[in-house]
Amino acid sequence: MRIALYQGTPGPLDVPGNLERLQRQAELAASRGAQLLVCPEMFLSGYNIGLEQASRLAEASDGPAAMRVVQIAQAHRIAIAYGYPERGDDGALYNSVQLIDAHGRSLCNYRKTHLFGELDRAMFSPGADHFPVVELDGWKVGLLICYDIEFPENARRLALAGAELILVPTANMTPYDFVCQVTVRSRAQENQCYLVYANYCASEGDIHYCGQSSIVGPDGSLLAMAGREECQLLADLEHEQVRKGRLAFPYLADLRRDLHR
Repeated sequence: MRIALYQGTPGPLDVPGNLERLQRQAELAASRGAQLLVCPEMFLSGYNIGLEQASRLAEASDGPAAMRVVQIAQAHRIAIAYGYPERGDDGALYNSVQLIDAHGRSLCNYRKTHLFGELDRAMFSPGADHFPVVELDGWKVGLLICYDIEFPENARRLALAGAELILVPTANMTPYDFVCQVTVRSRAQENQCYLVYANYCASEGDIHYCGQSSIVGPDGSLLAMAGREECQLLADLEHEQVRKGRLAFPYLADLRRDLHR
């Protein structure tokens, strides 16, 4: 599978503009042979927007913005993972990511479980115990959001459930560059899975995003890594690399699950 990752500047409060940008990135990614495009956390609305605006812009997972993403995916025959503010059936507000396949079907909607500081907690409710692994073009895919990947239990849980690829839309900021440079590589290697970490660059209010988005192999190698500017990354994934990684480092097979409950 060929994957495209979009690292861009945030577009706070501009859902139509962000959907137009998504359309352009999907067209470019598809023209380059990509089967999946991954965008940052809260991509449709911007991230540092506060409770009032997040609540105003929040939609259901099948709301008007989602239906526009469906049209984009179908038009360009490319799967899309994107972040957005979700209004749940329970009325609560969630920081969510949805995976739409190339036919326009929603494969997965994941709600951020580990909220980061007052920025997240002032806007969102934490997601429930729901860590789905779904199939996309023959790959078993799991999703996390930003701070979630900094807890090793989350990635390990997905790997034990069969995930070969973990998608992580993020809004990581300075001074947490270490996460971009080291943590995401460690999570990929210790679980022998591919990992896609899609961040913002530039600033949004008083937040300065650190860029450095990456696509990481099952051995922790960097297949592609951005600097601090807007860009689209590409990388090719191979099942054989997952198999080789799990033979060389059989952590998942050797794990004493009875000791980790």
